[in-house]
Amino acid sequence: MSTMTVEEVAPAPRMRSADRREQILVAATAVFGAKTYVGTTTDEVARAAGVSQPYVVRLFGTKEKLFVEVIERAYARLLAEFRAALPGSVEGRAERMGTAYTSLLAERGMLPVIASSTALGGEPVIGRVARKGFSEIWRFVREDAGFTEEQTRQFMATGMLINAIVGLRLTGDYGDELSATEIFDACFPDGVAKLRTFMPGTDEPW
Repeated sequence: MSTMTVEEVAPAPRMRSADRREQILVAATAVFGAKTYVGTTTDEVARAAGVSQPYVVRLFGTKEKLFVEVIERAYARLLAEFRAALPGSVEGRAERMGTAYTSLLAERGMLPVIASSTALGGEPVIGRVARKGFSEIWRFVREDAGFTEEQTRQFMATGMLINAIVGLRLTGDYGDELSATEIFDACFPDGVAKLRTFMPGTDEPW
């Protein structure tokens, strides 16, 4: 049997900088989503991404700039999911968009990041970016999706309730605690079991 020398083994391809950047943004979304902007350090993000802290700083500069990119990415992803849900019957549009919203649970931290950004209006830079993202979502639901003002209010309110479920990590209480069970069933009538697999438990760091 022939053997290969070290020299003959092709080196693993290096990850492109754009892919590495995306890897860090995914990790940052998970950590910021779990620990909030104030409670997160760039070192924690680096460890979650499997890179060094100086590398994170070199790519993004400051924690604030990293968080801004995280929430811009989250709002852009949300708009893209909503836009993809528009084709089809008008009557089923709200249900399709609701499914699109909950599909974001597949990426850990995505919905909590959007939720936490709405609490940072007092931050000069972050607040401006968060207000822009939130306003774009409202306008999209009103104008592109064609919802009435009341329908938009109800749709956005349900989204906020879902954010609270994820942020509070109510998954472990489902089936044991009455309020948590009712809330889950009200928000996810057709897919509680599947969606719970995407949500962090109380014993998970992020």
